[in-house]
Amino acid sequence: MSFIINLILFILILGIIVLVHEFGHFIWAKITGVYVYEFAIGMGPKLFGKKKGETEYTIRAIPIGGFCQMAGEDLEDDDDNEIPKDRTLQAKTAWQRFLIMVFGPLNNFILAIVLLFFIALIWGGTTMNPVFTSIEKGSAAADVGLSKGDKVLEINGHKVSNSDDLSLYLAIADPTHKNEIKVEKKNGKEETYKIKPKKEKVKGEEVYKYGVGIKQEKTTGFVEAFKYTGKKTVSIFKQMFITVGYLFTGGIKLNQLSGPVGIYSIVGESSKSGISSLIYLMAFLSINVGFINLLPIPAFDGGHILFIIIEKIKGSPVNPEIENKIHTVFLMLLMILMLVITFNDILRLF
Repeated sequence: MSFIINLILFILILGIIVLVHEFGHFIWAKITGVYVYEFAIGMGPKLFGKKKGETEYTIRAIPIGGFCQMAGEDLEDDDDNEIPKDRTLQAKTAWQRFLIMVFGPLNNFILAIVLLFFIALIWGGTTMNPVFTSIEKGSAAADVGLSKGDKVLEINGHKVSNSDDLSLYLAIADPTHKNEIKVEKKNGKEETYKIKPKKEKVKGEEVYKYGVGIKQEKTTGFVEAFKYTGKKTVSIFKQMFITVGYLFTGGIKLNQLSGPVGIYSIVGESSKSGISSLIYLMAFLSINVGFINLLPIPAFDGGHILFIIIEKIKGSPVNPEIENKIHTVFLMLLMILMLVITFNDILRLF
């Protein structure tokens, strides 16, 4: 029964994120006069479709992803359907095309901000102070002299502004070497410690533990909810920048990434903690989807924006056929990457 419930929650969370994203493209395509063939939720075979005006609204079999198919993305379809040239994506101004592409990710960011504010307003936010609230006896932290109440300023030279920074920089630090942690003591004095986490076995798996606790105080009220939303939104963006940077530099390996199967597992874990955890997960994933889509990689929205920038620099449009072929090639590569990530997700289940 829990499998079915988690599956429904998984589909619902991803469905809402995709719907909001694609609606951003759709509404601005309509506003700027681009012909929209189909607005779809899901991928694969069509389960249900209803045509209203020139656009068919569909639900497809695989409940992951979705799309807004616009004239100009497939030139053969445009010729077959005799779409007027002024209704294609390429016929619109650079500014109009930019709005169409950027509002998919922007809608994801707006959704996340609304959800985070809702969580903080209903269930309360947290202070997000980067302070050690406990130190385990006999731990690596206790051995070097770290104390309860120490406020973390830097980890390995990286500035720490909140508890999310603290958790992130500890997570990506090399556990096989000593790491520098700069703190402000209760008396205001600044100290720097070199600490190497201790290796322990937990449920049969080897883990590295620093032995620090970072419990946060709860905040309530409209003003505090507003503050929490701003801090948490900026924090998640920062995490994405760092994660993507480490991915490209090799600091994070491909097998550490999660795809749909991994997300399903996270949904299952979050559901045990209540509805607020599920809503937070949706906000977190929504920012992730928006951020990744803005990367200047063909097939992503950021790739389309990149071609618009190239057009403005060179003073003339990129050949639509060449651009479409580049997007298609990168889309195929992304599909292969997704299959690899999904395979790794499945292996982690066993």
